[in-house]
Amino acid sequence: MFALVDCNSFYASCEQVFRPDLRGKPVVVLSNNDGFVVARSKEAKALGIPDLEPFFKVEALLRKHGVTIFSSNYPLYGDLSRRVMTVLKDFSPHIEIYSIDEMFLSMQGIQNVGTGLGQEMKTRLWDHVRMPVGVGIAPTKTLAKLANRAAKKIPKCQGVCVMNQPHQWEWMLRRIPVTDIWGIAKRMARRLEDLNIRSGWDLATSNPKMVRRRSNVCVERTIEELNGHACLALEELPPAKKQIYCTRSFGNKATTLQPVLEAVTLYATRAAEKLRAQRHLVQTLHIFIHTSPFEPRYHAVTTVAQLPYPTDDTRLIVEIARKAATQLYTSGHAFLKAGVGLIDIIDKRHHQFDLLHPGQPTRSDKLMAVMDNVNKVHGKGSLFVAAQGVSKPWYMRQQYTSPQYTTRWAELPVVIV
Repeated sequence: MFALVDCNSFYASCEQVFRPDLRGKPVVVLSNNDGFVVARSKEAKALGIPDLEPFFKVEALLRKHGVTIFSSNYPLYGDLSRRVMTVLKDFSPHIEIYSIDEMFLSMQGIQNVGTGLGQEMKTRLWDHVRMPVGVGIAPTKTLAKLANRAAKKIPKCQGVCVMNQPHQWEWMLRRIPVTDIWGIAKRMARRLEDLNIRSGWDLATSNPKMVRRRSNVCVERTIEELNGHACLALEELPPAKKQIYCTRSFGNKATTLQPVLEAVTLYATRAAEKLRAQRHLVQTLHIFIHTSPFEPRYHAVTTVAQLPYPTDDTRLIVEIARKAATQLYTSGHAFLKAGVGLIDIIDKRHHQFDLLHPGQPTRSDKLMAVMDNVNKVHGKGSLFVAAQGVSKPWYMRQQYTSPQYTTRWAELPVVIV
């Protein structure tokens, strides 16, 4: 048996944790640069506010209904996500972090797996983190996804749905389109429609081998999962990324070289931190900058730069990225976005350096370890490369950012007795 715990309107719920006055009221969270609506509370959805809608198009509607607006606060969301994981580990030692707001739990060896256990998870997460969740429990991961959907959509479930009998998931599958099945996107649905497969039940009762010939092995596994045969194991250790990109739009367009270089430095630094976290080295960088695609003189340039040896040293990665950005830059343009990608990544633990080149110095490893530890203890950005600038007038817009209540000492909430 598997359980899927999914946080309700996660970003919006995070903003309400330290703002109990906003519970039961409409809340939305915007994307980077306050561009799009990326999260809505239940009350905001009820007002008809669409998802992924440009902020400027719905701002008047939000103001009219008194909706509270927040910019994305990823340090807060990441920390609250970790707290949710910590609570769930009390229920099962085997957890797969599927996304920042979804976690699979293996129920193997756990007694009395049912609605009571799901309600206990839900209650404890509310008591300890103040995070509302839905819980779906079923024999396979795909059915657990389906059960979680029922837990959220059907009021009678009260946030918890257990599907451990075939007639239970049959009832649900008959009532949903095939695109509501985990892993079936619209393009795949169009292929399946040629086989007269339109509902979830149509897919579950189809011939797996025949469907595979028109699709792929993943859909065949999905069919088996929909019939209660587990094909997808728990991934307790997420696979290492084969490429790491850090890209952002500028809050103010860059008309000179300096803000472009500062942005590239910051993005290269963040990409290097992610590289070290998964214990890999990079050999090749991809750097690009471009203006707004909606302007008549759209200008986009990109290049690939080779590093002298495989490395995870922020200083060397920044140096090569800045040189590449300098070569790309031409005056007379207002650049809107830049990005740095680590595109040729190898595992540090198994890499053998060239016989004639010692590779990355040991001092670099020690320095990067110190830098990462300081930033982990004292907060992200406590130690940084000076070339990324201090004032950052080009930095993305975050007009409605809430405090980092749990990750920055200066922003800890104050209790007045």
